[in-house]
Amino acid sequence: MVDFLDLRRQHALLRDRLASACERVMARGSFILGEEVVLFEEEFASFLGGGHAVGVASGTDAITLSLMALGIGPGDEVVVPAFTAPPTVVAVCRSGARPVLADIEEGTLNLDPAEAEKVSGPRTRALLPVHLYGNPAPLPDLIQLCEERRLFLLEDACQAHGASLEGRPLGTWGACGSFSFYPTKNLGALGDGGMVVTGDAGLAARVRSLRDYGRSGQHLLDEVGLNSRMDELQAAFLREKLPSLERWNRRRGELASRYLRGIEGLPLQVPRLPTASRPSYHLFPVFTPRRDELAAYLRDRGIGTAVHYPLPIHLQPAFSFLGHRAGDFPRAERAASRALSLPLYPELRDEEAEEVVSALRDFFS
Repeated sequence: MVDFLDLRRQHALLRDRLASACERVMARGSFILGEEVVLFEEEFASFLGGGHAVGVASGTDAITLSLMALGIGPGDEVVVPAFTAPPTVVAVCRSGARPVLADIEEGTLNLDPAEAEKVSGPRTRALLPVHLYGNPAPLPDLIQLCEERRLFLLEDACQAHGASLEGRPLGTWGACGSFSFYPTKNLGALGDGGMVVTGDAGLAARVRSLRDYGRSGQHLLDEVGLNSRMDELQAAFLREKLPSLERWNRRRGELASRYLRGIEGLPLQVPRLPTASRPSYHLFPVFTPRRDELAAYLRDRGIGTAVHYPLPIHLQPAFSFLGHRAGDFPRAERAASRALSLPLYPELRDEEAEEVVSALRDFFS
């Protein structure tokens, strides 16, 4: 058996450190927004090269709070890619703003700047590119569009911990970057958690208030915010994991290279990476019109796979209010119908990766 993901392997290696972190939190008796959260915020900001980091309850909340802190809400529009994880768009809706969908680039599968420009209008306040699979979105072109239209750029970096473009970490290019620490992420908690990162001290201060109901003092609320506070236990676990993130990402890159060599010559497509990029390889998707047949074959060989994501945003029932229909975003629909993610995580063994490659070659032989 080759599991698509086995988090037990990582946690077995870290068991003593994670247990010590738990005991540290219990000994202090502080469980919400205490010392562990403060230290993790500082350490994560340092990992990204500086700036400010604000711990929140989830990656979805990180996006919502970023929009709220920028004053984006009812009556405003935010451009998002039509092919992404639905929580990206849920976060926009929760801020009160209206998501406006744009199709993706054919090669990178990330937000297409030309399509984003087409759908931007007088109500548009921000672009929200997603670094899908941990691969950098075309940030220079998107930033140029933001400058021309006086828009905010917010990054959904929830799959991009440690990834960079032109030597600059993803999540630090725009007004705000949002990260998720859901357990399956490259840096995952043993529960949920998220982070807003920004170079603007005033913006960080507003997010800190908004994550805690809008509080400016113990009994004083300046505005209506959310209850979205990172808890001490998850921060403590993440502090134990953060020093290993670079090594884990290198291992992901090694496995990705092994897959790329192994599938060379097969009728499979993979996302194209921008020049001068370092992806995080959160996922390793391949694309084929025989996706379902291939997934069944691999399952019969004992190999786990997953589909990220089977429905583009405009075909999700929750977003029918946007008024789109099948065919409106053909590149997003094509990607959704062909994507299949292969096993890829730092503890995956070389021989398991080779078994995946062997099964792929047998399928197409």
